[in-house]
Amino acid sequence: MRTEDVLAAIATGLWRWDNASGTFSLDAEAARLLGLPAEPVRLSEAAVRSRFHPVDWNEIGSVVNLAIAEETLAESRLRIMDEHGRVIRTVRSRSKPLVEGTGHQLVGTLQEVAGQAPDAASRTPVTGDWRRSREAFLLDAGRALAEARSTAEVLRVAASLSMPGFSPDGLAVFGVAGDRLTIIGHHGQSQDDEGPFASMSLDTDYPAAEVVRTGRAIYLPSPEEYLRRFPVTWPLARRFGRRSWAFVPLVVAGRTLGAWMAAFKHPVAFTPDERSVLTTVARMLAQALARAGVAESERELSLGLQRTMMPVLGPGIPGIHVAARYVPTGGGLQVGGDWYDVIRLPGGASRPGGNGGGAGRIALVIGDVQGHDVRAAGLMGQLRIALRAYASEGHRPDAVLSRASRFLYGITDGDDGESENGPRFATCLYLEVDLETGTVDIARAGHPDPAVRMNDGTVLLRPTAGGLPLGIDPDTDYPTTRLTLDPGETLMICTDGLLETGGHDLDSGWERVRKLLESHDGEDLEQLADTLVEAVHGPGSHHTTGPLADRREDDIAVLLLSRRPAGTVRETPRRTLMTIAQAEPERIAEAREQMRQLLHDWADGDQLDSAVLMVSEMVTNVLVHTDGDALLVAEVACGEKSRRLRVEVSDTSDELPHKRHPGEMASSGRGLVLMEMLAHAWGVDPRGEGKSIWFELDEPGTTEGCCG
Repeated sequence: MRTEDVLAAIATGLWRWDNASGTFSLDAEAARLLGLPAEPVRLSEAAVRSRFHPVDWNEIGSVVNLAIAEETLAESRLRIMDEHGRVIRTVRSRSKPLVEGTGHQLVGTLQEVAGQAPDAASRTPVTGDWRRSREAFLLDAGRALAEARSTAEVLRVAASLSMPGFSPDGLAVFGVAGDRLTIIGHHGQSQDDEGPFASMSLDTDYPAAEVVRTGRAIYLPSPEEYLRRFPVTWPLARRFGRRSWAFVPLVVAGRTLGAWMAAFKHPVAFTPDERSVLTTVARMLAQALARAGVAESERELSLGLQRTMMPVLGPGIPGIHVAARYVPTGGGLQVGGDWYDVIRLPGGASRPGGNGGGAGRIALVIGDVQGHDVRAAGLMGQLRIALRAYASEGHRPDAVLSRASRFLYGITDGDDGESENGPRFATCLYLEVDLETGTVDIARAGHPDPAVRMNDGTVLLRPTAGGLPLGIDPDTDYPTTRLTLDPGETLMICTDGLLETGGHDLDSGWERVRKLLESHDGEDLEQLADTLVEAVHGPGSHHTTGPLADRREDDIAVLLLSRRPAGTVRETPRRTLMTIAQAEPERIAEAREQMRQLLHDWADGDQLDSAVLMVSEMVTNVLVHTDGDALLVAEVACGEKSRRLRVEVSDTSDELPHKRHPGEMASSGRGLVLMEMLAHAWGVDPRGEGKSIWFELDEPGTTEGCCG
C-alpha cells in the first residue's frame, strides 16, 4: 500500500510549501481539511492564506524560523475558516523545513484535532491570553536585561524572570574558557552543587557542552529522554529531581558565548511557542552578558588607569596631607589624557637658587592632554614620565614646563600625533612646594589656576602667570608665581572636568566647587576629595546642572595638599598676592575679583566696593606711569577692636606719586584723591628698588571672632 493511501486512511494530509515560488501543493486529504474539494491541487500562497485564521497565519512565520534555526520540526495548531469567515475545524501541522540557498520549502502533514469544538480553538496555547502574557513578559524581560550593567545584575534579572505558564525553578549560565565549560552563575542550586560543572571539558557528553559545540538548542522534556541522550552525565542531573530541561545557546554576532539552562520540576512539552520564548530570552540574555562583559572590561581598564594615576609616595611625607582622585568620563573606553602626580625632589639646599631648608621639597603636577582616546592616554603617559625626569634633575618650575613643551611638540610634530583639530597639546600646572617654609612656586601652561582654602574657611583662586599649553610652541616661556601655604591651609589643583562637568562653564563650575570647599572643615582631605567628586558625578549632580546643559562630560583629576600644623593652628592673617605684568592689563579684572573673594564676609558692602576701586586705581597707575610690573599684596588681620584690611601695590619705579587737582573733564589724576577720601589710612613708602603705595580699612563691628 502506498504511503499516501496509509495517510489518507488515518485522515492525514500531505502538503508542501515552496517559499521561493510562493505556491502550495496539497494532496486530496490536505485539500479536504482546508475546506476544498478532495483532490490534489496546487494553489498560490494567497489562496491558502485565506483558509487560515489571520492570527494563526501570522504565527507560522516565527514557528518556521525557529525550526530552521534549531533544525527541528515546525509544529503548530491552525484554525481553518470557510468563505464566510467561520472556523470549521482545527488542524495540527507538523512540517520539516528544507533550506535551499536563501529560500526554503516546508514539507509536512495536516491532521484534524479530534473532539475539539470550533470555538475552543481560541483557547489554544498560541492565541488569547497566553500570547498577550508572553508579549508582555518579553517586553519586561528585554527592558530589565537592557538596564543591567554588570554580569551579577544580568544573572539577578535572569533568576527573577517569571515565564508565562512554565517558569523554571533552576537556572544556570555556562561560559567558555578555552576548551573548558565554566559556570558564570546559577539559581535554584546551592554553591556546593556547582562543583562537577565548574570546569568541564567541551568534549564531555553533557547537554550544555553539546550546545556550545554545535550552536543548537537541546530540549529534554522528560528524565527518560535525558537518560537516553546523555547517559554519562544523567547521574549528575538526576539528584536535582527535575522533570524537564532546556539548554539554549547564547549567541552574539554569530559566535556562541555559552549556554543557558532552564530546568523545571514539572513536565514541559516544549511546544514551538515555549521554545520561541526560551530562544528569545536566550538571545536577550546573551546580548546583556556581552554588554556587561564589555562594561566590566572598561571599568577594569579605568581602574587600572586610575591605579597608575595614583602618586607613588611610599611612606607618608612628613608635614603634609595629600589626597587625589581620578574619575574617567563615562563614554568610550573611559580613557583620556588627564593625570596628576606627586614627585619627591632633590634637597632644596643642593640646587642653585633653591629655597634651602632641611624638610625637603615635593612637586605637584596636574595636566590634561587634548582628546579622549587611547592616543591621548598614551601621550599622557609619555608626558608624565618626561615631567618626572625633568623635575628629578632639579630644574625650576619654569624650566620643567619649557622642556616638557619642547618634548610634546617633538613627539606630536607629525600625522601620528594629530587629532581632528590639529596637533595635540596639553595643559599643565606644575607646583614646587617647600615643606618647611610652605613656599609654593607655580608655573602654568594654559591650565586652571590653583585654589587655597585658608584656616578661617575662606577660599580663593590664586591667579598665576602662565604661558601657552604644552606642545603648541616649543619656545614658549612659563613665568613663575610664588605664594606661601600656611600650616592648616589646603591647596587644590584640578583639571577643567571638575569645573565644567554637568553643563557648567569655568565660572559657574568654580562657584560650585568654592561652596563645597568653604563648607568643609578642612581636616579630612580624603572626605573632601570624595565630596568634590560626588558633587559632580553623584545623584545630587543631576539637580545642579549648569547654564550649558548640553555640554559633554569630561575626565576629572583633582589633587589636594594640606600642611600639617605643628600644634594648634594659630590665627593667621587672610592674604592674597598676585603680579600684574605690563603685557597683561586684562589681569586688573582678576585683581578686583581677588579683592571681592578675600572680603567675601566683610560686613560693610560700601567698604568692599571702595577697596575694589582703590586696588583698581593703584594697579592701573603702575601700568600706566611706570615700565614695570605691579605686585599686589592684600591681607586681612585682626586689629585691637576690628578686622583690618591692608593692601600694598609695589613696583620698581623710584618716581613717587603725587596728589593732583584734576578738572571736571580730566580722565586721570584722581587715584590719591580717592584714597584720601575712602581709606582710613594710606601712604607711599620708598624702597631700595622702587616704592610701595598702601591703604588700610577697618571693618566696623567685628570685636568678636575676627580672623575666623
